[in-house]
Amino acid sequence: MAGNDWINSYLEAILDAGGAAGEISAAAGSGGGGDGTAGEKRDKSSLMLRERGRFNPARYFVEEVISGFDETDLYKTWVRTSAMRSPQERNTRLENMSWRIWNLARKKKQIEGEEASRLSKRRMELEKARQYAAADLSEDLSEGEKGETNNEPSIHDESMRTRMPRIGSTDAIETWANQHKDKKLYIVLISIHGLIRGENMELGRDSDTGGQVKYVVELARALGSTPGVYRVDLLTRQISAPDVDWSYGEPTEMLSPISSENFGHDLGESSGAYIVRIPFGPRDKYIPKEHLWPHIQEFVDGALVHIMQMSKVLGEQIGSGQPVWPVVIHGHYADAGDSAALLSGALNVPMVFTGHSLGRDKLEQILKQGRQTRDEINATYKIMRRIEAEELCLDTSEIIITSTRQEIEQQWGLYDGFDLTMARKLRARIKRGVSCFGRYMPRMIAIPPGMEFSHIAPHDVDLDSEEGNEDGSGSPDPPIWADIMRFFSNPRKPMILALARPDPKKNITTLVKAFGEHRELRNLANLTLIMGNRDVIDEMSSTNAAVLTSVLKLIDKYDLYGQVAYPKHHKQFEVPDIYRLAARTKGVFINCAFIEPFGLTLIEAAAYGLPIVATRNGGPVDIHRVLDNGILVDPHNQNKIGEALYKLVSDKQLWTRCRQNGLKNIHQFSWPEHCKNYLARVVTLKPRHPRWQKNDVATEISEADSPEDSLRDIHDISLNLKLSLDSEKSGSKEGNSNTVRRQLEDAVQKLSGVSDIKKDGPGENGKWPSLRRRKHIIVIAVDSVQDADFVQVIKNIFEASSNERSSGAVGFVLSTARAISEIHALLISGRIEASDFDAFICNSGSDLCYPSSSSEDMLSPAELPFMIDLDYHSQIEYRWGGEGLRKTLIRWAAEKNNESGQKILVEGEECSSTYCISFKVSNTAAAPPVKEIRRTMRIQALRCHVLYSHDGSKLNVIPVLASRSQALRYLYIRWGVELSNITVIVGECGDTDYEGLLGGVHKTIILKGSFNAAPNQVHANRSYSLQDVVSFEKQGIASIEGYGPDNLKSALRQFGILKD
Repeated sequence: MAGNDWINSYLEAILDAGGAAGEISAAAGSGGGGDGTAGEKRDKSSLMLRERGRFNPARYFVEEVISGFDETDLYKTWVRTSAMRSPQERNTRLENMSWRIWNLARKKKQIEGEEASRLSKRRMELEKARQYAAADLSEDLSEGEKGETNNEPSIHDESMRTRMPRIGSTDAIETWANQHKDKKLYIVLISIHGLIRGENMELGRDSDTGGQVKYVVELARALGSTPGVYRVDLLTRQISAPDVDWSYGEPTEMLSPISSENFGHDLGESSGAYIVRIPFGPRDKYIPKEHLWPHIQEFVDGALVHIMQMSKVLGEQIGSGQPVWPVVIHGHYADAGDSAALLSGALNVPMVFTGHSLGRDKLEQILKQGRQTRDEINATYKIMRRIEAEELCLDTSEIIITSTRQEIEQQWGLYDGFDLTMARKLRARIKRGVSCFGRYMPRMIAIPPGMEFSHIAPHDVDLDSEEGNEDGSGSPDPPIWADIMRFFSNPRKPMILALARPDPKKNITTLVKAFGEHRELRNLANLTLIMGNRDVIDEMSSTNAAVLTSVLKLIDKYDLYGQVAYPKHHKQFEVPDIYRLAARTKGVFINCAFIEPFGLTLIEAAAYGLPIVATRNGGPVDIHRVLDNGILVDPHNQNKIGEALYKLVSDKQLWTRCRQNGLKNIHQFSWPEHCKNYLARVVTLKPRHPRWQKNDVATEISEADSPEDSLRDIHDISLNLKLSLDSEKSGSKEGNSNTVRRQLEDAVQKLSGVSDIKKDGPGENGKWPSLRRRKHIIVIAVDSVQDADFVQVIKNIFEASSNERSSGAVGFVLSTARAISEIHALLISGRIEASDFDAFICNSGSDLCYPSSSSEDMLSPAELPFMIDLDYHSQIEYRWGGEGLRKTLIRWAAEKNNESGQKILVEGEECSSTYCISFKVSNTAAAPPVKEIRRTMRIQALRCHVLYSHDGSKLNVIPVLASRSQALRYLYIRWGVELSNITVIVGECGDTDYEGLLGGVHKTIILKGSFNAAPNQVHANRSYSLQDVVSFEKQGIASIEGYGPDNLKSALRQFGILKD
C-alpha cells in the first residue's frame, strides 16, 4: 500500500534495537550514557545513537512503548516480512504488524494500571497490619534492635570472621574434624525437578536441569564427606521415561566422596551421600516442574516411608536401637520446599529452605514486560501455586539460606511472610527473653555456594614462550580445545568466554553487539560463546532458538567470522577444560545477565585463574566484594561492557592482579567452607523429633501384638498427660506454668478422654493400638453433604464392608472440621457407636481423638467417651501463636464486623480447643477469603493454617503444619498404618483443605451426585485452581454415583479392600 513509509521508521527502530526488550533498553541506556567521542564513533551504526540529542518519533515509540516487551516473535515476523518480494503484500503485513504493536502498547498500559492499583492496595494492607504488630511489640527495645542492624552473617562480615574462622588450610579442616568427629548426623536434602545424577550431569539440557542440579549434588557430596555427618540423602524424582537415560530410573545412587581420606570420617554400612529417587507422578514421562504440583503429596508420602525406614536402619547401626531422625530436612526451590514443609510437620523435624529463584521476583519481572496479565502468567508458570509454597516455607522454616544479601533484602522482602525490620525486632526480644506474642520469623543466612577445588591446578603461563600444552607434560590437548579453536583465524589472541544458556535474560546478544562494535577489542581478543547443546536450531524452544538466531545474525552483521566461536556440543566434564583454555590465552570470563541470583560460573572461572566482568545486578556484587578479581558493569550498557573487557585484556598488570586476587581468595567459596558454615547453623537448632519413641518403637508392626502391648501404649500416653500436669504443679518461670496448665486443663474439660488423670488407662478393650493390626483403614471425610446424608454415608460404608469390619481387617477413621463434641452429638443422633471408629480427626486436623473403651473410664456421665492424643499435639504445636494469635484474630474479626455493620464473625468458644481457634460465620457472602486472612496473619508474623468448612459457616484457625492429611501421616508414623492401605472417601467438593485429601499414595473414592451441596463462595477466591494441585487422572482415584452400599462395595473391591 502506498503511504506506508511511516511504518518503516517504527519497525526499523525495533529491528535496529535487536527486537527484544532488553536489547531495546540497552540501546536506549547507552544513548544517555554520555560516553566519550571514541565511544560515539563506534555507535554510529545504531539508530538510537544517531538520533541522540533531538526528538524522533521512532525512537520515542521504541523507548516508551515497546521497551519491556519480549519481542522475539515480532522480530522474527519482521524478518520474514522484509524478505517478501511483493511490495503490496509486504506493506500489508507491515501495517498488520503496526496494529499488533498498538494493541501490545494498549495492553501494557492496562496491565500497568491494574498492577499499580493492586500494589497500592497491598501497600496499605502491609502498613496497617504491621502497625498492629508494632503496637503489640511496643516495649522499648531500641538498644537490642540497634544491635541487630548488621548482624546477619555474610561472607565479608569482619565480625563473623572473628567468631567463625574460615577454613582456609588443611590444619583448620583437621581442627574442625576433631571437634565434630563424634557427631553422627543424618541430613535430608530435597530437589525434585530436573534430571539429577552424580556423574555426567546433563546441565543445560532444559530449563529444569541447570545450576540448581549441580548445586544440590555437590552439596550432598560435600556434606557426606564432612566430619560429623554420617549420612546424606538427596531425594528427587524417579524417572523411567524413554526419552531420558536409564540412570534416572535407578532407585539409589551413591555419590563418590570428595576425598578418599574423608578427613578421618568413620565409615559405616549406610554412611555417605546418596541420591534416592522416589517414584511419583507419571511413571513413564519426564515432565517440567510447572506440572509437578499435582503430585507433591505423592512424593511426600513416598519420601516419608523412605525416611522412616532409613531412621530405623541408622538406629540399629549408630543409635543403640533407637531411630536416628534427620537433624534437618532441607528443601531446594519452591516445589521441594513445599514437600519439605509437609515432611517437617509430619516428622516434627527442623526445616531449612533455599529458594534458588523466587516466584514473586519472577512475577514482577514478567509483569513489567506488560505482555501478559497475572492470569496468563499463572496459566503458563503456575506462579501463584509457587508463591504460596514459598510463603509456606517462610511459615515453617527455621532457617532460609540465600546466596547473597541482595536476595534477603530485595527478593524475600516482596513476601507477606518476611519483613527484615520485624525480624530484627523479634530477634532482639528473643535475646532479652521478652514475649513475641506468638510471632515468628525465620532466620535468613547468606552462605555462598561452594566449589570443589582439589582437582584444579592453575598454571602461570607465558603464551609467547610456549607452543605446546601449558604444563609441558606432553599430554595431548583436550578435544574441546580443537572444537573451539577451529572457529578462530588467530587462536592465540586472548579469549573472552561466556558460558550461558541462550536465554533472553542471559543478555548474550548485548555481549555480541558490545564485542562487534568495539573495534579495538575485536582486534585484540576472540569471543567464545558456550550456549548449551543443540542439534538443530528449529528443534529448540522458540525462545532459545530466537536468541541463537539473533546471535548468528549479529555475527554476520558485524562480520565476526574467525573471531567468535559457538560450538554446538560440549560435555559437562569438558567445562573445566574450557576454563583452562581461556586462562591459557590470558582471557576473561564474562557474565552480563540482566540479573544473576548468584553466579556460580564466576567462582568456577576465578578458580581457574580467570579475571571476570560481571553484571552489577544480584549475586556477583557479593562475589566481587570477596574475590576482587574483575569489573562490575551495567548489563544494559553495551559500551561499558566493551570497555571493561578491553581494559582487562589490554592491561596485563590489571589482568595479573585480578587473577592473583581471585586465586588468593577463592577458598572462601570452597565446599568445606560452605559445609562448615552450614553445619554451624544447623547444629544450633533446637532438636525436634517424634517424642513418643521408647524401647518398643511404636512404628513396628507385628501380627503378634498382644493386649498387654496395647495397654502399655495407652498407659504411655496417659502418663504423658499426668507428667505434664504434675510438672506444672512444681512451678516454672513466671506466668508460663499457669498458661500451660490452663491450656492442658481446657483440653481435659473439652476432650474428656484425658480422664486418665485420675484413673489408669482403659481396660483390655483399648482401641488405639488396634490401628496397628488393621489391614486397611477407611477414612470418612465427606464434607459436602447435610448431616442426615452424612450419617447415612457412614452406615452404608459400614454395611458395604460388614464382613471385613466384623473380622477386624478394616478399621474406620472419621475426619471432619467438627469439634469432638459436635461429632459426639452427630453419632448419637444417628445411633452410631463411637467405638465403631478407631480414631477421630477433628477440628480440621488440630485434634486427634480415640474412642474410650467403656463408660467406666469417664469421670462423670456428662463427659464425652473420647481420649485425646497429646503426642499428636506435640507434633503440630510448632510455631503455634496461642493466645497472641487469638487476640489478633479477635481484633481482626471485630474490624471486619465494624466495616460491614453486622456480626459476620463470632468466636465459637464451644468449638475451639487448645490448638484450634474457631469462629462462627453468620454471613458467608461477606466473609473474607482464606488468602486474605492468611496474608493478614503472615504480615504480622503469625503462622497458622486457615480453613473454612464446606458451607462456609465455620472458620477454623489451626497450627500451620496441622491438617487432616497430615493427621493421616501421623497415624503412619505413630501406629504404623501404611499410607497405601488407607482409602479416603470424600464428596465432589469439601472444606478448603479438600485438595490434601485427594493427593498422596492413599486411595480416594469420590461420591458424586445431587446430594453434594455446592461449595460456598468463600472457596471461589482461591490463589490457584484445584487442577493446579490435584491430578484427577492418577491411579487410586475412583468416582461413584451416589453412596449406596452396592456402589461403595464395588469401589472398595476395585482397590482390593474387600474380597470378591
